[in-house]
Order: sequence, then C-alpha cells, then structure tokens
Amino acid sequence: MLNDTIAAISTALGEAAISVVRISGPQALQIAARVVRLPVNVTPRQAHLCPIVDEEGGALDHGLLLYFKGPASYTGEDVIEFHGHGGVLVTQRVLDRWLACGARAADPGEFTQRAFLNGKMDLTQAEAVMDLIHAQSTLALRAANEQLGGAIGREAAAMQQEIIPVLAHIEAYIDFPEEDISPETGADLLRRIDVVLGRAQKLIATSEQGRILRHGARTVISGAPNVGKSSLLNVLLGFERAIVSPTAGTTRDTIEEIIQVHGIPLRLVDTAGLREAGDDIERVGIQRTERELERADLVIEVVDGSRAASSARLVLSPEFARRRILILNKSDLGIHADWRSEDGAIPLSCLTGDGIEPLRDAIRDVIATAGPLAADHPIAINARHKAAFERSAGCLLAARAALEGNEAPEFIALEIREALQALGDVIGQVDVERILDVIFSTFCIGK
Repeated sequence: MLNDTIAAISTALGEAAISVVRISGPQALQIAARVVRLPVNVTPRQAHLCPIVDEEGGALDHGLLLYFKGPASYTGEDVIEFHGHGGVLVTQRVLDRWLACGARAADPGEFTQRAFLNGKMDLTQAEAVMDLIHAQSTLALRAANEQLGGAIGREAAAMQQEIIPVLAHIEAYIDFPEEDISPETGADLLRRIDVVLGRAQKLIATSEQGRILRHGARTVISGAPNVGKSSLLNVLLGFERAIVSPTAGTTRDTIEEIIQVHGIPLRLVDTAGLREAGDDIERVGIQRTERELERADLVIEVVDGSRAASSARLVLSPEFARRRILILNKSDLGIHADWRSEDGAIPLSCLTGDGIEPLRDAIRDVIATAGPLAADHPIAINARHKAAFERSAGCLLAARAALEGNEAPEFIALEIREALQALGDVIGQVDVERILDVIFSTFCIGK
C-alpha cells in the first residue's frame, strides 16, 4: 500500500479563497513534474509560484506548490501540496490532473494512516487528528491537542516501561527454576504492578469525560406541555430553533442541537410534553421523550414556577435525580409558594433571561460529576483506550494474585505479557526487543 502515491483534496468542498490538493508517496515529485511547470530546482519547504497544466499544456490554475521531502513530512513520505484557487470546479480539475498523471485517490484517513505506519505518530495521536477536527468546545479542543501532543501515548509508554522489568524478572525465574522469587523481590514486583494499576485506573476514570468531550453531554429538556421547554431551548441556543406556541402539544418530535456551556459540549434535546397523548402522533412523540430520558446524561426539568405544583413531575431514581436540574420557569410572573421548599431549584425567565447564568453554572457542576472535567486535567481517553486499559488492568490484577499466591512463574508471565500487549494496543505497537534488552542487561544471562 505504501508503494503507491496518493492524492486528495485536503480542504472542505465549496467555494473559498484557496484550496489545497495534497499528494504523498514515493512518486510525488515525479508526478508533479508532469502536472506542474516546476522551477529547475524545487527547494523543500519553500513556496513556488507555478501553474497546473492540462494534457495539452494549457493552464488549469496558478498557485503555490510546496514540497516536503520525506521523512520530514506529515506522512513521512515525499509530500506535495498545491495551494490554488478555491472554486469547486477548478479544485476538482486539479485533483483529476494529479490522478491522470499517476496518483491514486486516497482512501479516507489514509494520509494519517501513513503517518502512523511510518512512525510519525502513535495510534492515539492519529485518533487525535479527528478529535481535533470534530472538537465542539474549548475543553474538547484542549484535550485533542494534548492527545495529539502524545499525552495518552506517553502515559501508556511509561506504564510499559514500568511493567517490562517485572516481566524480565519473571522470565529470568522461568529460565532458572531452581531460584525462588525472594520476598524482597516479590514485594518490589508487587509495588511496580500496583503503580501501573493505579495509573491505569486513573486513566480509565477519564473515559466518561472523554465521551462527553467528544460527543457532548446528552441534555434532555423535559416537562409538562406549555411550561416553556422550547423557549428555554431557544434561549440557550441564542436563536429561534423550536416553534413556541401556547397550544399544548406543539412539540411532537425531539429537536436536537449542540451548544457549549463553560467549555463543555451539550447535545440539547427538546422533547414533547409529558401528558396523556391526544392522538397517535403525539403518542409517538411522548414515547421518544421517554427513550431520550433513558439515554440522558443530564435532565433539565422545566415547570411553570408561577403556578401551583402539579402531579406532572418526572419520577427519577435517586441516582439519576442527582443529574437533574429543576427550572422554575416564568419567574417574571412570580414564584408560587409550592416551589419554595424545592432545594436547588433555579428560578428562570425565558422572557427576560434572568436565571440563565445560574443554569449554566448548574449544568457545569452536574456534568463535572461524570468525570474530571477541570481544565487542569488534559487527558481524556476514548472507548478503545478504555477497553485496552481495562484489559491491561485485569491482567495485572490476575498477575498480582498469582504472584501473591506463589503460583508458577509461567502463569504470572502470561498475564503480564497480556497486560503489556494491551498497553501496546493503545499506542499501536509493543516492542518485544525492549523486553529482551532488559533481560540480558539486567540479569547478565550467559555470563
């Protein structure tokens, strides 16, 4: 796969000031010579003004060509970038010209895949490229940049470095069965295992944070009809997204939008009012509301605070109740005495905007209970990382139990190898040679 040269449009489709067509592979410069009127000497990392020519030698576009000689490039291969005019037709024609002269259309993510395969980044950094592109909040952007800088990879590598000597010791005792593991050595091996376990558990605890940062906290706005759910959605969004009407049952389907609150992405879901359905369409809408409530990370329950408390309230489990914020809407009309005993309820007026900032603060505080969303905690693992760290932690726990139980070193080594492999899966590699180096250098086998 790495023997061919790939090409793709690297900027979003549509009209813009400029567009970038990128080519990577061993034939990048040779193909460029057929497509572009190159200067005599193409200096790497220097912009060259030149035209793209068609098969008859006519100019398709004029722009800047940059040459990045491998391995000092994004992919680790020779890379050519042509920065031309950002029209849809002209950009496509330029790409077609590169393809006609020997390049192959790149598959999705293939440039970053080549960067990983060529050792320019580990697997966590490759994943961070898309996290950076899709970041929808400042915290998500910061976490993606930390991951792109190798934060998670460095943690996994450090854990590998900590556990490799443990495996090296166990492998040595396998080779020399007449030697028993001394209590002092066993205690040191357990200490090393515990250190790695602690680091793994700390990272696993960030998985919920990672999910929220990458996909947004699913925040369902719920309540009885005509209490102001759609009005609250519009106020939080800052524009009229949902239809607001005094007619009960106006919202019959869920409406979903993404906003950012204190750097946290929220997937706001406006739902149909909870009541006895008047027709089949409304019944379907209420069923969808119930499904959304089951999936929610946070529920914003809206009531009409100016009226007496009704029985149309959400019934939530004690655990889920901690992820609910009660909004006493229409506070501009006054708060009814029935609501004064509700601890933590937030008076709010969608008409005047009073109470919006306390609501934003409450959202931040409730979501923060899902994980360490503080700005000083840069690492947030994804589901794949979580599975790998959990597998590693499980194997280390099994190895620890086997070590304490004085089981055969072969069983202990098997679990540690599995733990090491799981850590290698996080970053996309595991280096067996490092294990051998530690064995030979530390224990001087064969001396």
